[in-house]
Amino acid sequence: MAQPQVTTKKQQELQQQYTNYKNNLQQLAQRIGEIEQDTEEHKLVLETLGPLPHDRKCFRMINGVLVERTVKDVTPALQTNSEGLKKVLEELVKQYKRQQEDMEKWKKKNNIQVVQQ
Repeated sequence: MAQPQVTTKKQQELQQQYTNYKNNLQQLAQRIGEIEQDTEEHKLVLETLGPLPHDRKCFRMINGVLVERTVKDVTPALQTNSEGLKKVLEELVKQYKRQQEDMEKWKKKNNIQVVQQ
């Protein structure tokens, strides 16, 4: 009688681990999407500001406050932010791939076959 309970408990643990893996991957994918969108926005703004005169007035949102600056002041900060976002994006993609590989190894180790994904 104890044997079926152990397998049922083991099955529930495996299902919980699988759900955790899937949720982690989904969260990483969502974060990657957000960072990609931010990177594209930075790129678009930099392309727009590029041909403008350096002394032209522009506005930048900093922590919810709209601040008046010049193109010369804003461009370096945007470039720094854009480079930082690209590094974060690369790191998140590596993390996603690592997590995916870990999940595949775990599935093989525990002989998991997904019926519906």
